[in-house]
Amino acid sequence: MYQRNLSTTTCKLKDIPKGKTQSSSLWLARQFSDPYVQKAKMENYRCRSAFKLLEINSKVKMLHPGMKVLDCGAAPGSWSQVAVKLVNSNGDDTKKPKGLVISVDKLPIYPIDGAVALSRCDFTKPIIQEQLVSILKDEKLDVVLSDMAPNATGVKEMDHDLISKLANSVIRFAVTYSKPGADVLIKIWDGRNRPQLEENISQFYSKFKIIKPESSRQNSSEIFLLGRGFKGLKPSSQVTESKSEDQVS
Repeated sequence: MYQRNLSTTTCKLKDIPKGKTQSSSLWLARQFSDPYVQKAKMENYRCRSAFKLLEINSKVKMLHPGMKVLDCGAAPGSWSQVAVKLVNSNGDDTKKPKGLVISVDKLPIYPIDGAVALSRCDFTKPIIQEQLVSILKDEKLDVVLSDMAPNATGVKEMDHDLISKLANSVIRFAVTYSKPGADVLIKIWDGRNRPQLEENISQFYSKFKIIKPESSRQNSSEIFLLGRGFKGLKPSSQVTESKSEDQVS
């Protein structure tokens, strides 16, 4: 399979092109001085976010060979790259069970060896979720990951509501198509809906934890909600719309 590896380019602050807006220049300066950006280049990850998942997994040990993993909001593909290695979905280690990684994003995802990529596909659309289920066939998921985020408006509360809505869509899919004992990890921007999201996850998972990786930028409000040990759905169980989603619908 053809694989294109994306990497960053190093340069000094004085090399930032003239004529850039102040916000663009600040972003470029941050990128060039960020050690995780440089590390991603050296280790052939597509972006720095790979180290957030690596750091989280080193603490909670949720990804293992043979697992079936869904990566929502996967572009450009760094989380999927990490998942492929950890669940052995490319079959590199013939002595360990081979897993499955499914990557989905509205943005383009260049092919990743060992992952099934649904590029330019909106996870929240029923037709896309049907495609995901067809890839799984009669199997269930071991881990659902979400690094999804909406296009930021710059209005903090509105952006928080939008990412909360995405989080709830992941929770509903996860509890419907995960096997008992499965885990879910979802990124949000912290805010007023967090307690409700915690309640939604805790309803279906035995353990709940909030994680802020050291590799997250210090000025970022992002946190990761971890649900461990999916309880399974009883016949009478229903995944209901949450209050936080009602606020943005």
